[in-house]
Amino acid sequence: MKKELVKFEFEKETKNSVRFKEIPAEGKPPIVGSLYVQKWFAGSAKSLQLTIELES
Repeated sequence: MKKELVKFEFEKETKNSVRFKEIPAEGKPPIVGSLYVQKWFAGSAKSLQLTIELES
């Protein structure tokens, strides 16, 4: 099973969500790109990380 840790930084705030942009690993293309997270969860976070796990 493949697992990857993806890091994001704050990009902009929208009406009900916060947009984060991916910080790709050096020499690799982005996996996700932009990620929208609801404000009630994101709060005032300026960065987040997400673990993606592929299932077979």
